[in-house]
Amino acid sequence: MGHKYQTEHYIQYYETDQMGCCHHSNYIRFFEEARSRFFDDTAMPYAEVEKGGILSPVVAAEMEFKMPCRYSDTVVIEAELISYSGVRFSFSYRIFNKETGDICCTGTTKHCFIDGTGKVISLKKKDPALHDIMTALAGE
Repeated sequence: MGHKYQTEHYIQYYETDQMGCCHHSNYIRFFEEARSRFFDDTAMPYAEVEKGGILSPVVAAEMEFKMPCRYSDTVVIEAELISYSGVRFSFSYRIFNKETGDICCTGTTKHCFIDGTGKVISLKKKDPALHDIMTALAGE
């Protein structure tokens, strides 16, 4: 498998619903937070990559909820790069309660690389150095 990254998030009151649980729409944001930090901390900051004309939209996302996160919980968000083909890549995620270790949510996202016009591109052709980084991070 690929490189794993962990970050923490404190569940804010405004992120909860009427039942006191973290609203389901926030989990996809937590995935993005971990994925962005993953790239920032592995020599491939999103902002710099985008300045170079390379974008990486989400093309698919899945989540499975196991246990609710609640206001004032600190959760650990684990992101792992699980595949990379040169054009597409995928991440898996686990969100768990830092105090109890209980898994709250698992999921995956799939992405591709595009240029500023929306055309799918090969990272190997567009930026061989970034391709080498992605290949190493994916463990391929």
